[in-house]
Amino acid sequence: MAAASEEAIKQFSALMELLEEPLKTTFQHVHQGYARGTLVRFLKAREWNVPKAHKMLMDCLNWRIQNGIDSVLAGQPVYAFGVGLSTLDKASVHYYVQSHIQMNEYRDRVVLPKASKKFGKQINTCLKVMDMTGLKLSALNQIKMLSTITAIDDLNYPEKTETYFIVNAPYVFSACWKVVKPLLQERTKKKIKVLYGSGRDELLKVMDYETLPNFCKREGSGSSNDSSDGVDCYSYDHPFHQELYNYIKQQALNEDFIGPIKQGSMHVDVPTPDLEEAKIVETIESELHKFRGANGLSHSFNRIKIEGP
Repeated sequence: MAAASEEAIKQFSALMELLEEPLKTTFQHVHQGYARGTLVRFLKAREWNVPKAHKMLMDCLNWRIQNGIDSVLAGQPVYAFGVGLSTLDKASVHYYVQSHIQMNEYRDRVVLPKASKKFGKQINTCLKVMDMTGLKLSALNQIKMLSTITAIDDLNYPEKTETYFIVNAPYVFSACWKVVKPLLQERTKKKIKVLYGSGRDELLKVMDYETLPNFCKREGSGSSNDSSDGVDCYSYDHPFHQELYNYIKQQALNEDFIGPIKQGSMHVDVPTPDLEEAKIVETIESELHKFRGANGLSHSFNRIKIEGP
């Protein structure tokens, strides 16, 4: 398998050496000096099939050019935080898509290169801790918006997340997860870990206490608002958000804009979800329909114990 993998990387590299501008420049924005690691990610996403991986990457590069993704960190920042505590059911899809792409680009162009330099090796993936505290049925009604973001990630930022840790999950999430899990590819299922309560003890096996999000620093379930846990990671005052905001402002100053930038004006072409994802969306919508008719169920759910992913 190792020999076959090396041959696939070699073939893929040869194809990418044929790139001309502007594809060549946008590819540099994608790989950030680690072209081999980028090719491996796309190969993994397409089961090491070189023609399919090449098409996927070319589609990604063209999508970036057509939608001005290389300049997304030089615009006016838009923020969207959390899952359960978000205003997903009230927000414009364009605000969420822009915010999500900005976060992806900042991660790939700033955070991961900085980590790679610090530790002296390539680091091109991350861990995600997703807080479901306060998750409402109304937010899950916007499953198509979530599907849009997922499609963007799957097709343009493949294999960037090593593990998704789900914490403080209420009953509505647990119920949907049980029916969705069998529909996922085995590779995807292995990435998703649904933890009991705040997940503190499990997360401490893979990160230091200082690295834990504030909503994971208390035992049991529920987000912690204890000031002793440091700045709330949902707050604009959190160091990460301040760094991101200042970075984007600085990038904007370096750009020559003809006119003022309208906040939230970035509209991107949304990739069409594949058949697998469409089936998942249909299944979740079916489950949500059951909840709506179940004894006048409220929009919030008490947490229950979740036994593993």
